[in-house]
Amino acid sequence: MDTKRGKRKRIGMLGGTFDPIHYGHLIIAEQARDQYDLDTVYLIPSGHSYFKDHREKKVLPAQTRLIMTKIAAEGYAPFEVSDIEVQRPGNTYSFETLEALAEQNRDADLFFIVGADTICSMASWREPARVFSACTVLAAMRTDQVDQKAFDEAADSLRREYGAVILPVEIPNIGISSTDIRERVGSGKSIHYLVPDALERYIIDTGIYR
Repeated sequence: MDTKRGKRKRIGMLGGTFDPIHYGHLIIAEQARDQYDLDTVYLIPSGHSYFKDHREKKVLPAQTRLIMTKIAAEGYAPFEVSDIEVQRPGNTYSFETLEALAEQNRDADLFFIVGADTICSMASWREPARVFSACTVLAAMRTDQVDQKAFDEAADSLRREYGAVILPVEIPNIGISSTDIRERVGSGKSIHYLVPDALERYIIDTGIYR
């Protein structure tokens, strides 16, 4: 129990492939933390990214992506990095991660941060009812990426079917993507101001995207 405020802790979680993590991810996490008074946001790199197995250039090993996530979050107390999915063998599913975090944090309410476009596909996820029973979903809304009508229809459907609690997170329209960062590094272009300085040095020094 958070005795200082007399209420339960509020923990956000932002998962992703993070290949690599970048300022776009960190801005989403920070906006969610600020707008919904979250005590902590867990950054959770995926384990086996089975949904990206089709990529010509395979996703970097989970341990490498975990290292990059730790570098990006270092020095900012509200962000913590969790290896819960990296340590789990086989495919990882959001309901398993949420339930495990709920068990580890019985004094907290969980807030699952996703891109607004994700809402349109969540009904097809593994065990969606268990996802929505474990958390409040915070949907990051970028006006240049979201079809508002499709989002509203999908969100309303999830509320009716699963009792989902879905709330918006307003974020700035900053166009940074992991794909672009990998391509820029591969072609020798700068990624300065796209990722934290320490992560930029790690990526360049290790040559992981060349």
